[in-house]
Amino acid sequence: MNAYLHAEISVKKRGGKIEDYLALHDFMDSTKELCSDNRHRILHTMWGIKRVVVPIFGHSFQNSAGKTVNVKDICEQDHILPDYRNRFIPTLSDFTDAIDPHKDDLQRLSAFYNDYKDDKEISELLISPLNNTGHIKSLLITHNSWFINEIIPKIFKRNIRLQAFPLAPSDLFNRMNFALWMDNGFEYPASAQKTKNIFSN
Repeated sequence: MNAYLHAEISVKKRGGKIEDYLALHDFMDSTKELCSDNRHRILHTMWGIKRVVVPIFGHSFQNSAGKTVNVKDICEQDHILPDYRNRFIPTLSDFTDAIDPHKDDLQRLSAFYNDYKDDKEISELLISPLNNTGHIKSLLITHNSWFINEIIPKIFKRNIRLQAFPLAPSDLFNRMNFALWMDNGFEYPASAQKTKNIFSN
C-alpha cells in the first residue's frame, strides 16, 4: 500500500483532505529508499512511532476540516495495521530477531556510539533500540549514516554531517532475513503469537 492510499484511509476516518496526511504517511514509508521489500518497515513499530515519528510531526495537528487529529492513532490505525491486514503491530524485537548477529557487532557499534556519547539527547535516542530489545545488533537501526543525517536533523534540528560513516543502512538490511510475517501480515511475528491463538480459537 502506498502513502496516497494510506492518506485516503485517514481522510475517511478523520476528515480533511489527502494533503493533510500525505507527508506523514510518505515519511512512514521513506525507509523504502533503504530497502525495497517489506523489511524496510522498521518505523512500523511503537518504537518508530514514539522515538521517531511523533518527535518529528508532533503529538497532534489540525486537519483542513479544523479537527485535531492524533499522530500516534494515524500511524497505528491508518498505516501500520492496514499494512498487516489489521492483525498486529510488530515490535522492534520482531525486526531485530530477523537480523543475523556478527562477532564484531559490539566493537563496531561501540566505536560508532563513542562519537555521540557526550551528547545526551542524541545518545539516548541512538541507544534506545538496545534498551527496547536487549539486542546489541538492534543498534544497527540507529547507528548508521541514514539515521544520523536523515532522522537526527529532523528531530533535533541538527546539521547534517558531511563525512564518511563506518556503518550504512545496508549493514542492517544485508543481514536482516525476510520473515513471512513481514509479507503484509500473512503470518504472525513472535510478539503476536498469543493474539493469533486467541483469534484462531
